[in-house]
Amino acid sequence: METRRDVFQAIADPTRRAIIQMIAKEPLNLKSVAGHFPVSRPAISKHIRILTECGLITIHKQGRDHYCNANLSSLREASEWINQYRKFWNDKLDALENLLNNDH
Repeated sequence: METRRDVFQAIADPTRRAIIQMIAKEPLNLKSVAGHFPVSRPAISKHIRILTECGLITIHKQGRDHYCNANLSSLREASEWINQYRKFWNDKLDALENLLNNDH
């Protein structure tokens, strides 16, 4: 049974963010991805599995190799969620700035 993970869980880890950034530039096979990190291949496989489960990457087989492809549309939902709070905090900070400017 596949566990569907949250995009925020995936991007919370710096190694997974680095993997996404690499794969966004070009599809890479699993060996190439693992070669960029000073951790074990099983550790990278776990990161890849989490990224796959949340839909940020897809894996396709080409010959004997498994290639990772970025699927960054999943980040759109996260971006929209963050943007609503960005607007909220920008409005609050603008109000504070106006208050501070009017007191002087």
